[in-house]
Order: sequence, then C-alpha cells, then structure tokens
Amino acid sequence: MLIKINPKLPMRNKDLTKKFYLENLNFNELADYGNYLIIEKDDIEIHFFEFKELNPKDNYGQVYIRTDNIENLYNELISKKVNIHQNGHLESKPWGQREFSLLDLDNNLLTFGQSI
Repeated sequence: MLIKINPKLPMRNKDLTKKFYLENLNFNELADYGNYLIIEKDDIEIHFFEFKELNPKDNYGQVYIRTDNIENLYNELISKKVNIHQNGHLESKPWGQREFSLLDLDNNLLTFGQSI
C-alpha cells in the first residue's frame, strides 16, 4: 500500500536552500545529513540532494503541493515579498483548482493548489 510521497529536488547550496524554505515558506528543518536536507511543513516533506554543478536553467524539478487555504497562503507569501512566478499568480484553472506557483533558488517549480 502506498501511503505518502516525498519529492527529492536538487540544490546547489544547502545553506541558501534551507534559508529560503525556512524563512520564506515557513518550513522546518527535519534532518540535515551534510549533502542531503529534509524539510517539513504540516503533513509534507521535501528532500533535497546536493548538486553543486546544477545549472538552474536546465533544472525542471517540479512539485505540486495541495493546500486547504490557498488565499491565505498566497497573501502571506505576497506580504513577505516572496517572488511569485510571472506566469503563476493565483487564479482558477479549468481543471477545478485555484493555483499559484513560485521558483526556488535552484529553479525548482513549486505549484500550490486547492480544489474549487
């Protein structure tokens, strides 16, 4: 039986990745294994592996994160001046979701969504 998924994304600099997620997105550090970082918030975990040679322009890492209060989350990030992706501002999608997206420092795309 499958019970959970924990995405693994590349990171070039663990300290900068940790700072971005903890300070901007209110995640907590769960574990730090040197070249492997695990963060958590509510019921989700995101794992990061070190990839110092990563060219962010070549990175297509993506995660879809479901939420139950998209408006509040979006407004919180806007108030913190977190950059929302230029094509990813909060809007209703034809597939029945309210969504917005942002890029982290390594060009990993985080899309947040809530069922309409």
